[in-house]
Parts: sequence; C-alpha cells; structure tokens
Amino acid sequence: MAHTHKLIDGIKVDLTAEEIAELNAKDEIENKKIADAKVIYDANQYQRDRATAYPSIQEQLDLQYWDKVNGTTNWENAIAKVKSDNPKD
Repeated sequence: MAHTHKLIDGIKVDLTAEEIAELNAKDEIENKKIADAKVIYDANQYQRDRATAYPSIQEQLDLQYWDKVNGTTNWENAIAKVKSDNPKD
C-alpha cells in the first residue's frame, strides 16, 4: 500500500520520508507473516479435507459396535479410505 498521507485532527498531512520508510518496513513484515501463514495453511489442506470426509461420530461408533459384534473391520476400512483419499503429501 502506498503511504503518502496521515490525518491529524481531520487534516490531511504529507508523511515524511522517514515515516514512509517505517510504514513500508512494517508492511514488508506483515506481508511476510501472511505469506508464511499461507504456506502453513496450504500445507495442512489434507487436515481440512479429512475432517469433512470422515463419517460422523455416530456412524463411526455404529461401525465400531457392529465390527465388534460381527468380527469385521468396516470402521478401520472406512478410516483407512479417508486417509488414503486425502494423503498428507
């Protein structure tokens, strides 16, 4: 953002070269923080994808119950499928 003015008691006043340099330096720092946060956010997309792909808690508990009763692995298979469909890499 181009910094050129500030308001003092509602009056538009030109910034000094030092004030402009200081504001630009702060902008650079903030832009770097935003870029770093975006890298982390993008790297963790798989977590957001998995969160919406897992069966509901009620469905998972039902799968676990019937797996125990019937000796099946439906719950494990469902979880493994979500993880394989949404890998960390």
